[in-house]
Amino acid sequence: MGAGAKHELVFVDRLLDTLVSLRHGVTHDVLACWFGVDRSTITRAIGEVRPLLAERGCPVAPGLRLRTLAEVIDHLGADGATGIIDGTEVRVRRPAAGRKDREKFISGKNKQNAVKSMVVTDAEGRLLFCSPAEPASCADITQARDLGLVKLLADCPFVEILADAGYQGLGAQTGGRVVTPTHRKFKENPPEWYEEMRERQSKAHSSRRIRPEHGIGHLKNWRALARHHGRREHMSDIIQAVAGLLSHQQTAMAANGTRM
Repeated sequence: MGAGAKHELVFVDRLLDTLVSLRHGVTHDVLACWFGVDRSTITRAIGEVRPLLAERGCPVAPGLRLRTLAEVIDHLGADGATGIIDGTEVRVRRPAAGRKDREKFISGKNKQNAVKSMVVTDAEGRLLFCSPAEPASCADITQARDLGLVKLLADCPFVEILADAGYQGLGAQTGGRVVTPTHRKFKENPPEWYEEMRERQSKAHSSRRIRPEHGIGHLKNWRALARHHGRREHMSDIIQAVAGLLSHQQTAMAANGTRM
C-alpha cells in the first residue's frame, strides 16, 4: 500500500474518467486532453477503477447487492420471483493471425468475433447478474452449466427461470425450473392444429420475456459494449461494471416510480 508512482488525478477524477469511457466510449487520448495529463495516466486510472466497479455487484434494495449467481438464485427463491436468463454478445477484435485460439471467438449465431455473457434479470427486466465474458463460440446452455446453474437450482427452493431456445435441455435437468419454448415435434408437414398450438405457446412465452429483453438491450446503450476495440482480457470487468451501474440506475428509478 502506498508503493508506486503518485496519482496525478484525485479519485473523483479517476472515477469520472472511467464512467465517461464506459458510457460514451471516449478514447484515452481524448480523456488525457480533457484532464491535461498523459495518456498513460488515464489508462492507469481506468485500469484501477474499472475492477472496483465490477466488484460492486447489482444493487436490488438498500444495503443489498448481488455479486454471484448463487446470491441471485437465493434472492429469487426467497421472494418467489421469476428470473430470466439470456446470453448477450459483444463484438471484439479478432485475435492475431497464427494464434491457436483464433477461431474460438467466432460466434455461431452472428459469425463474428465476439465474447458472450449470461445475463439474469427479474420479471420486470431489472438486471441482477452478468457473468464473466467467455469466447462467443461457447453455447448458451454450456455457459449456464459451467456457471453451476443446474446445481444451484437443485439446491434451492423452487425458482422459475424463463429462457429462450438456446437453453433447451435445462428444463429436464432442473426438474422443470427452467422453462423454454417447446421442441418442434414435426419437422415436416406438421398438422395445422399443432402449428397453431405451438404459435400460441411461443407468443405466450415471448410476451413474458419481452421486458427483460428490453432491459438487456439497455446494456448496449453503453458504448463500451456496443463494440469493443481494446483488449479482450478486460471484457469481464467492463461487462460487470456496466451491469452494476445500470442496475443501480434501474433500482433508483424504480424507487422513484419511474420506468426506463
